Amino acid sequence: MRFEGIYAPVITPFHEDYSIDHEGYARCIDHLIASGIHGIVVGGTTGENYALTKAERIAQFHTAHRQIDGRVPWIAGVNDIQTEEVCAFGVAAREAGADALLLAVPPYSIPTAKELALHALKVDREVDLPIMLYNYPGRSGTDFSEEFLERVGGSRNFCAIKESSGDLNRIHLLARDFPHLQLSCGADDQALEFFVWGARSWVCAAANFIPAETLALYEACAVRGDFDTGRRIMKALLPLMTVLERGGKFVQCVKFALELDGLPGGAVRLPLRPMKKELKRSLREALHTARSSVALIVAAQTSAKDTSPPPARKSAGTPPDQKETTHV
Repeated sequence: MRFEGIYAPVITPFHEDYSIDHEGYARCIDHLIASGIHGIVVGGTTGENYALTKAERIAQFHTAHRQIDGRVPWIAGVNDIQTEEVCAFGVAAREAGADALLLAVPPYSIPTAKELALHALKVDREVDLPIMLYNYPGRSGTDFSEEFLERVGGSRNFCAIKESSGDLNRIHLLARDFPHLQLSCGADDQALEFFVWGARSWVCAAANFIPAETLALYEACAVRGDFDTGRRIMKALLPLMTVLERGGKFVQCVKFALELDGLPGGAVRLPLRPMKKELKRSLREALHTARSSVALIVAAQTSAKDTSPPPARKSAGTPPDQKETTHV
């Protein structure tokens, strides 16, 4: 499977009593698809999978599949502490219609590279779907190491890695030594660096509320190779990404930003707590500035393209068998 474009890990909106807002969930999915994103992650960290019951997670796979209705591919987040539970979530996702799995390191256990490889290969055997690995040692406690990647490299299903460590050296390592693994951006504030090193996809939590801006960066860098424009867009987005990544309320920020646009976000489930007014103000201001700045960059680039002279045409007198020569 080729992972191309922006994949948004959709949130799980809740009512005030913490029950799932199913209607709101469907609205969020439709909003993402209408915005032009290329795929959806169901059951990821941004969707608060850790705070859902097993039954809720499996039901969510089916709900998402019905709502997406083949319009874009979707990836199922299947992480859990026990290998058997991960396999069960993977099978449930496959039966629901998932196109691929997002597989992280089981948290807390801190397995060795060999133990982790055996875990991942068991999931692969039992589910047999394309797998995007999810490297986030800040949450799981350990990396997908070089030894691990070599051990699982023989399976065709391990086809991509979402790198969320924040370590630029990991980007270099993956691009240089594991080119068969598709590199996917998993750190919103490092998207430009990922695209420079050949990433073709971005699993982007911020795409929930700034899909147009993240698409603009992807199209500038990955589609057109226009890194001058990409740098300008990334510079405009960085203050917002800083609030999102370093404010200590990641999921709350995503949900609040959606609510600013009239979309359902709702509360977060315990143990998380609501945002404070100061962080809300910082996010609101950073969001407004980022949107305005990126809009100006995109408009300027579009205007430059519209006013560029058309390509030179051959004169009527040029013989058909005579090539024109351009002198430099």
